[in-house]
Amino acid sequence: MQQQLAGFAATPVAARMENHGHHMAKIAMQSGRDLYARKGSMVAYEGFVQYEANPPSLRQMAGSWATGEGTPLMKCSGDGLLYLADYGADVVVINLGGDALSVNGTNLLAFDAHLQWGVERVKGLAKFAGQGLFNVKVAGDGWVALTSRGTPIVVDCGRGEDETYVDPDALVAWSPHLKVKGKRSFKAGAMIGRGSGEAYQMAFSGEGIVVVQPSEDSTDRLRARG
Repeated sequence: MQQQLAGFAATPVAARMENHGHHMAKIAMQSGRDLYARKGSMVAYEGFVQYEANPPSLRQMAGSWATGEGTPLMKCSGDGLLYLADYGADVVVINLGGDALSVNGTNLLAFDAHLQWGVERVKGLAKFAGQGLFNVKVAGDGWVALTSRGTPIVVDCGRGEDETYVDPDALVAWSPHLKVKGKRSFKAGAMIGRGSGEAYQMAFSGEGIVVVQPSEDSTDRLRARG
């Protein structure tokens, strides 16, 4: 039996954060290198790892991100290996290397606690989305894990004036220095019972990337808040 399951065994640690398969993140935990992760995302761990839901250091920072269940993050600390997942979604692990990323909060699985982060309003979309849209911006030298409903595509917006258009329900993350604006259009899918007829897309321009998932599930959309 052990021989048959050998292909699923844990692999040697190669980085602070890496994939184990397509649907799981493996984090090498060390004392003094804490991690923020989505509440309920722990599926296994080895060693001594502690968890603190809604720690005081997060409450004020994440106030705008609060939902009915409170701040959707937990603080993880200790020494060992930590495995995270989100209902079988694909997991994308990124080393920011001093760069920054703006992430749909529902797609943020985990990030190094020493990174700079905050909840911010997406500029240029209030008149299209009504009350406005909020995202989580993370920046610095460290690791971030994202989730995607299926294998995502990373679109390089390039340097030209051409714009890249994305359905907000399919958006995972983007480079925060990109210019963003909204565009209204008639969604032909409404003719067959999908959508509401008139919809809007997010238009990106400038130099940077946009991460798009192959899903338009409304539960993954950017949160509208007052």
